[in-house]
Amino acid sequence: MAELRWSESFEMGVPVMDQTHEEFIDLLAQVVQANDAQLMALWTALVEHTESHFAREDRWMKDTGFSGNNCHTVHHQMVLRVLRDGKKRGDAGELAVVRQMADELSIWFSQHANTMDAALAQHLRHVGYDETTGQVRLTDALPTSAIEGCHGSNCSPDDGAQAKLETA
Repeated sequence: MAELRWSESFEMGVPVMDQTHEEFIDLLAQVVQANDAQLMALWTALVEHTESHFAREDRWMKDTGFSGNNCHTVHHQMVLRVLRDGKKRGDAGELAVVRQMADELSIWFSQHANTMDAALAQHLRHVGYDETTGQVRLTDALPTSAIEGCHGSNCSPDDGAQAKLETA
C-alpha cells in the first residue's frame, strides 16, 4: 500500500487543524514503517495524539453550532474505538491487526480530511472562529439551530469505512 504523506492538498486554511493533521500523518507514517519492537509504542502515541486531535475538533464544532450527534463527531468516536481496540489487540501480540488498521487509517484519513474536515474548516472560516482562543468573530454567521447528521444520505455509524477498520 502506498504510504500516506502530507501534501498541500490536505491544507484546510485553519493553521491549528493543518498542523494537527500533518502531525497525524507523520505519526501514522512512523507506525507504518515501524519494526515489531517499535510498533506498539508508536501506535500508543498515535492513539494519544488522535484523542487530543479529535477532542479539539469536537470542541470547535460545539463552539460553532454543531450538535453532539453530528456525523463528524460520530466518525471520531468510531475511529477512536477502533484505535483503542488496536492497542488492546497489539498489546496482546496481534501486530498484524495493528498494521492492517494503520493501512486502513491511511485510506480513512484522506477521505475524512477531504470531506468532513474540509467542510468544518470552511464553516470555521465562515463564522470567523479563532481555533486558539475559541472566540467567534462573526456571531451573526452562526447557525440558528444545531447542525446535525451529515446533511447527506450515506453517513451512519455503520458506513463502509468503519466496517473496514473494524474488520482489520
